[in-house]
Amino acid sequence: MTTHERPLDSVLETIGRTPLVRIHDGPEGVRIYAKLETFNPGASVKDRIGQYMLERMLERGDVPAGGTVIEPTAGNTGIGLAIAAEQLGLDAIFVVPERFSVEKQQLMDALGAEIINTPTDAGMGGAIDRAHELAEELDDAVVPQQFSNPLNTEAHYSTTAPEIYDALDDEVGAIVAGCGTAGTLMGLARYALERDDETHVGAVEPDGSLYGEFLDKDREEGEYKTEGIGTHDIDTNELFDPERVDAVYSIPDRDAHEELRRLAREEGHLVASSAGAASVAAKRVARSIADGELEAPHDTVVTVFPDSSERYLSKGIYRQFEEWSS
Repeated sequence: MTTHERPLDSVLETIGRTPLVRIHDGPEGVRIYAKLETFNPGASVKDRIGQYMLERMLERGDVPAGGTVIEPTAGNTGIGLAIAAEQLGLDAIFVVPERFSVEKQQLMDALGAEIINTPTDAGMGGAIDRAHELAEELDDAVVPQQFSNPLNTEAHYSTTAPEIYDALDDEVGAIVAGCGTAGTLMGLARYALERDDETHVGAVEPDGSLYGEFLDKDREEGEYKTEGIGTHDIDTNELFDPERVDAVYSIPDRDAHEELRRLAREEGHLVASSAGAASVAAKRVARSIADGELEAPHDTVVTVFPDSSERYLSKGIYRQFEEWSS
């Protein structure tokens, strides 16, 4: 995985086949693995959907050759779409809430995309509305809409999940992943449950997010620092299928931050807060399996580390929690 024995014609050929690496800070007898999506050319899991969605949309005629893709995004999806759009001959415009990572927006600009900011207090809902307004104003423009497009889920069902199962010889006991659009988890869950319907599927969100409401759990909406996962409005998260999810794990910012720092210091993973949250939840599931509190078909837990901490250095991601969260 991630090694190529021949020259490649396009950066798109380097997307996927990322390493699956063991996380060692877990209970004895239950192995935890993380899919390291920073090994993609745009350094995030969203490179997968950027390529997959645009290739399928061109094939289907959803967007014409030379057309424009407009996407509401916190950044990583924009980077993935920008990489794919340029290689596939499409223009790209991204609508980004102001509060999100400056690094991501700079990278989207470097990749040739146009960036339009929307007010932070309008959230992703405001960005979504603005993206659709722009699409109506322009000719040959389309909104891939990662929050509702089934191709998002299909990308992970077709690429990420088979890579995990091939690496582990189908011995996967639990899938635990953060939910922003929920495309990653839903693609993994569909693949996993088709192979063994006893596989435990866990969604991960920050404290203050409302994904738990999908499973009729009480949630108190609040602000959170963890980027890339969570929701303030479950009506915008159309891909999430609660029937495929056993539990939603709510992780405090402080726990996610402590874990991302531990992952760097002890295990050499330079990952962001969403990976920290995913790791905390994966270890929680692994302990439940080890203690006999949770039944799983195999003593393995798999999670996804979506992107790199380098995207968030300007926000002080490795400073003390109080500095980072202020």
